[in-house]
Amino acid sequence: MPGKKTPAKRKATATVEVPKDPKKAKVAHRSHGKEPGQVLAFGQGDVGQLGLGETITERKKPALVSLSEKTVQVVAGGMHTVCLSETGHIYTFGCNDEGALGRDTSEEGSETVPAKVSLDEKVVQVSAGDSHTAALTEDGYVYIWGSFRDNNGVIGLLEPMKTCPLPTKIPITDPVVKIVSGNDHLVILTRDGDLYTSGCAEQGQLGRVPEHFSNRGGRKGLERLLVPQMVKFKGKVHFNDVFCGAYLTFAVSREGYVYGFGLSNYHQLGTKSTKMCFVPVKLTCFKNSTTNWVDFSGGQHHTLCLDAEGQVYSLGRAEYGRLGLGQGAEEKSEPVPVMGMEPAKAVTCGASVSYAVTKEGSVYAWGMGTNLQLGTGEEDDEWSPVKVTGKQLENREVLMASSGGQHTVLLVRDTQES
Repeated sequence: MPGKKTPAKRKATATVEVPKDPKKAKVAHRSHGKEPGQVLAFGQGDVGQLGLGETITERKKPALVSLSEKTVQVVAGGMHTVCLSETGHIYTFGCNDEGALGRDTSEEGSETVPAKVSLDEKVVQVSAGDSHTAALTEDGYVYIWGSFRDNNGVIGLLEPMKTCPLPTKIPITDPVVKIVSGNDHLVILTRDGDLYTSGCAEQGQLGRVPEHFSNRGGRKGLERLLVPQMVKFKGKVHFNDVFCGAYLTFAVSREGYVYGFGLSNYHQLGTKSTKMCFVPVKLTCFKNSTTNWVDFSGGQHHTLCLDAEGQVYSLGRAEYGRLGLGQGAEEKSEPVPVMGMEPAKAVTCGASVSYAVTKEGSVYAWGMGTNLQLGTGEEDDEWSPVKVTGKQLENREVLMASSGGQHTVLLVRDTQES
C-alpha cells in the first residue's frame, strides 16, 4: 500500500458539535493505561509501522522505538502503530494511505518515525484497526480518523466514501468510557453501559445491521453503517466491558454474561454454529459459576480469553498453532485452557498469532511465524506458548502487547531495583 501520500495542506480539525454536560466528570475505565513505559517493536515494517525509520523494515527481536515522551498505551493497527503518552498526546507511524496516522506525512519518510497528532484534548485511550484510529478523551468524547473498508474497498468513516485525514469528533452525546476497534469497525461503551457501533457490517460485527442491509447498508445506504448507533438487546442489558476481534465483538454485561456478534466461521465466537451472528447472542460456553472473564481478543479466525485467575483460553481456528494447544491441535468451539505459562494479566491477537502478558511481566507468543511477529528470531510456527526474549527485554517487565497485520509492539518498563 505504500506510494500515495497525504497532501500537505489540510483544513483544521473537523468537529461535530456535541452539547457539553456541565455535570460530567472525567471518564474512567480499567482499560485506560496508567503505567508509563517504553515501546518496543518487531516483525515486518515495510511501510514504517515499526517506527524505526526508512532504512529498518524488519526486526527479528524487539527493538526500542524512540519517542519523546513516556507511553501508557500502544496499539498496532493493520499497518500502523499508535502510542498514547502519559501526558495524553498521541504519536503515530506507519501506513498513511487512507489517513490512519491523523497527521501530515507529505515529507518523505515522515511516516516511518513517530510524530504527534494534533488534538487539543487530553486522551486517555486509543484503538486502531486496519485503516482507522480512534481516541477517547478524558471528557468522554471520541475522535476518529482514517477510513473503514469492506471487501470492495473504502466505505468512508463518518460520511459515505469520505476518509478523514485528521481527527474528527464522533456525534455521541453520552459520555464514553471505552473504545475498541476490529479490522474495520469501532465499538463504543458509554458510562451508562450501552454499546454503539460503526463501520463495516459484512460479517455481523456491528450487531445492529440485519444481513440484508449488511452490504453497504443496502437501500438505506452507508449512513446506516457509518453513523454510530446503539446496539439493541432483548431486555435491558448494561455492559461493563467490550472487546473486538478482527470481525467480531464481545461484550460482558454487568451481571457477568458474555454476549457476542460477528464472524464465527471457525466457532471463534463460541457458537455451536458457524453462521455469522448479525444480532447479539448470549454465549453460554463462557458462562459457568466459577469463571469471571476479564479479557478477550480476537484474530482473523480465533479468540483468546482470560479469566480472573490468570488462566488463558483459546478457541476457533487451529492452523499455524494460533490456539497454543500443541502440535496437531484442531478447531475448538468453546474455550480450552492454554498451558505452559505463568498466570496472565492480558491477552492479545494478531491475524494468526497470539500473545499473553503475564502478571510477573513476561510475554509469551505462539502461532504463525512468517512475519517474525513472534519475536523468536525465526519464521517457524509455534504451536505452544514461547517466552519472548531479547536484549531490550532484559531487566524490563512487559506491561502490554498489541499485534497488527505483520508487526507486534510491546509496552515495557525498567524493572524496579530493590
